[in-house]
Amino acid sequence: MSHSQQPGAIVVGAGIVGLALARALAEAGYKVTVFDRHERAVGASVRNFGTVWPIGVPNGPLYDRALRSRSIWRQFCDETGTWSAPSGSLVAAWHDDEWQVMNEYAEANAGLRPCRAIDAREALRHAPGLVSKGLLGALLSDDELVVDPREAIRAMPAWLSARYGVTFHWRQAVTRVEHPWVWSGGRRYAADVIYVAGGSDFETLFPELYDRQAITKCKLQMLRLEAQPSSFRLGPVVCGGLTMAHYSGFHGLPGIERLRSRLAVDYADLTALGIHVMAAQNGLGEITGGDSHEYGHTLDPFDETSINGRIVDYLRGVLDLPHWNVKQTWHGTYAKLTEPGRSELVLEAEPGVTIVNGVGGGGLGMTLSFGLAEDIVSGRLQPQRDAVALAATG
Repeated sequence: MSHSQQPGAIVVGAGIVGLALARALAEAGYKVTVFDRHERAVGASVRNFGTVWPIGVPNGPLYDRALRSRSIWRQFCDETGTWSAPSGSLVAAWHDDEWQVMNEYAEANAGLRPCRAIDAREALRHAPGLVSKGLLGALLSDDELVVDPREAIRAMPAWLSARYGVTFHWRQAVTRVEHPWVWSGGRRYAADVIYVAGGSDFETLFPELYDRQAITKCKLQMLRLEAQPSSFRLGPVVCGGLTMAHYSGFHGLPGIERLRSRLAVDYADLTALGIHVMAAQNGLGEITGGDSHEYGHTLDPFDETSINGRIVDYLRGVLDLPHWNVKQTWHGTYAKLTEPGRSELVLEAEPGVTIVNGVGGGGLGMTLSFGLAEDIVSGRLQPQRDAVALAATG
């Protein structure tokens, strides 16, 4: 443990969850050391849209957490010059059932969120690339923020080092944790508190504890189009009806089940693959599109060209873009909680060792991690205790 007056903290994993915990711990007065098995973040934290997505979560603690996260993202981007766009989001409707759910959402959130239903003409002013034929209107929200995750996640360690004195050990896999010690092969480090923030680290360091959790994995496929002409800006993050069916922020609205039933018929091939389609543009003019969702503990390592083709086909019904050349395709994996309503896994592996995983139930790490980390470090969110592990430690 720390022998100075300043308490010490170790974080295992330098993805967005680990980086958020490092910041929250440093803010709370800890001397923080972060370990990662790679030379830089290469996992789910750099393989996503880069959207901070409050519209995807329900009102209450998760929405508050998302807004807190967004404010920290903006601070980071302002202080480092990292590109970001407070673009908001636009969900477009070409069917009556989509338009109905959008109006229900806007009515339910009047005075709670900066959102409103707008007609087709105004939707095209905000997002000129929308397919105009048959467009009924859109749901416009001002909450959402876009960063380029590849740029942002890779710039963040230097910011944490310069601003908070966080120390990083790259290419140093943690092989054992037993409070107050963390081992990396034959090297041993001590800390007052230890946080395990990497999904693969949780699985390998605490395999029996991992097996007891209601948790699986999700594989998603995504793609990035070549840069659009400099004269073209997408504007807000753009999506369609499939996205409302996907995110819990829309669940519970009167018209959502009718919409989901129709989508399950009209887009049976997409819903079978867990596809909902969004488009976000980065500072270089490139548009990221996706994504699919495949669940299981062991996921196929091969990407299906046909899945990317379905994503592009759906996007062509939403957007009329100057360029459709695909620049890159990839897949990512993240932890997915299988217990309904669970929004994160915060687990005490042993006194002084906390595991953080499955943020937002899975897939909302960019949106919630900063706020969640503050809630954990401050004690506002208490970790769940594993009875079997605690019994084993006496």
